[in-house]
Amino acid sequence: MRQNALFQLATGLGTPSTARKEDIAAVAASVQTEERNDHFVVRNGVRCAGAHLIVDLYEAERLDDIDHIEATLRRAVDAARATLLHIHLHHFEPNGGVSGVAVLAESHISIHTWPENGYAALDVFMCGDANPDACIPVLREAFKPKNIAVSELLRGQGA
Repeated sequence: MRQNALFQLATGLGTPSTARKEDIAAVAASVQTEERNDHFVVRNGVRCAGAHLIVDLYEAERLDDIDHIEATLRRAVDAARATLLHIHLHHFEPNGGVSGVAVLAESHISIHTWPENGYAALDVFMCGDANPDACIPVLREAFKPKNIAVSELLRGQGA
């Protein structure tokens, strides 16, 4: 693998030294002339990149059912009025745990389950007009946890 292959795969930009000066100037000019929508939000009176919910589900059900988890993530995305780009889930054996992510235009929802302990850890991070709080009732209904803990971080304050 060539030295810059990872950079090329990750960004699609090629090696940094191959960029043409005219292309860079054109991009810079268009950014300056277009109104930029950075998708920052105001939450609880604070301007930030978005709300990041840390969600713990205790004594939850169906944490080994990958199809149920995928359908639940899709419902959560819809409820939040977010834009789904891709879902990737992995089913572990022999315990049946699932780890994965729903990649959103507004950020992501990730899930990691331990069905043998009835526990799931989720991250729900969204910017723009998406409503991460709308995911909580969907998760509660889908996994029927006996207890749910939600913490909120406001990301990108002061950026």
